[in-house]
Amino acid sequence: MGSRRRAFAPRLSRRGGRLLLAVPFALIALVTVVDVLVPPEVHLGPFLIAAPAVTASFAGARMTAFVGAVAVAAQSVVAAVRTTFTDLNHTYQIVALVLISVIATVFAHLRERDESRVARLRSIAHAAQSVVLRPLPHRAGPLRIASVYLAAEEEMQMGGDLYAAARTASGTRLLIGDARGKGLDAISEASLVLGAFRVTARRERELPELVGHLEAGVGTGTEEEAGDPGGVDSGAPGAADDTDEAFVTALVLDIPDREPVVRLVNRGHPPPLVLRDGKVIPLDTAESSPPLGLADIVSPEATVETFPFGVGDVLLLYTDGVVEARDRTRAFYPLAERLAAWAGDDPPTLLGRLRADLEAYAGGRLGDDAALVAVERLPAEP
Repeated sequence: MGSRRRAFAPRLSRRGGRLLLAVPFALIALVTVVDVLVPPEVHLGPFLIAAPAVTASFAGARMTAFVGAVAVAAQSVVAAVRTTFTDLNHTYQIVALVLISVIATVFAHLRERDESRVARLRSIAHAAQSVVLRPLPHRAGPLRIASVYLAAEEEMQMGGDLYAAARTASGTRLLIGDARGKGLDAISEASLVLGAFRVTARRERELPELVGHLEAGVGTGTEEEAGDPGGVDSGAPGAADDTDEAFVTALVLDIPDREPVVRLVNRGHPPPLVLRDGKVIPLDTAESSPPLGLADIVSPEATVETFPFGVGDVLLLYTDGVVEARDRTRAFYPLAERLAAWAGDDPPTLLGRLRADLEAYAGGRLGDDAALVAVERLPAEP
């Protein structure tokens, strides 16, 4: 699944938290000392309101309440030193400070509650996706495989990027795709396609039949239906409503063990790239096909195309989150150009460099989830 960033209203480190907490206490101390020393007609007590207000922006309700209490105590000390504790002017300042501290504490509590709720929802989404998206094997016959999944920073919403691998009697089949949308709905669609692939990848002899099963899995609502195209009744009430919104771009590949080729069906997905002899070669298909789930609108035939894939070649599969990443100038990530510099790397090294470069290019914030799979053909074992 790959490591994930955990940046959502970031929890402060212990050191950073202590430094921030020093700000309101320093403000209280400074205002108190200056207020005692300035002439009687000058009143700096209202500035103490900033202490609990600032604390509420980064600390919890208890700490906000404590800072407010310290500020009230400091204002009381100023009142006792300069005039009397019951002086009307200072009394109003203390009352106002108490009210502001209570309000700041309430807002801090609400912020903590909302952050906790969002953290729980995100944890559920991460857990769901980690169950759906199983790690790929490092070796499959003569293939060496590596994969990386990068979660988007924007809103930290989990996307529907997916990948899977399955061994057959004659080779290895791979799937990479991207379900429409974000969150649990996208994960649900991804799980249906993955379920259909895992059920049928070893069973179907030809790629068109396998793609047909994947097509049937989109928007069906259950993995049992995804594994059986006959279980989908497009004429059932509400079926159109379920499928109209659901589609998945996908790339389905078959890599034979003993033939130096790769066969693929592309359903609206970015074309894979092959690194060969220092060059980056896109495997563009002759015909463009719509994504899975749009068969009711367009009825395409699954066209299988064959490309050379020999010993030493590295095949890179990716989702659009990679090529749609932008830098500060809003320019898209130049994937093919970057790959040329890393020709000759094995899959784990290639993905490690690509990941670091992609994150640096996007400033650490991807606009969409990104999945990467690198496959290298090794010499056949005797």
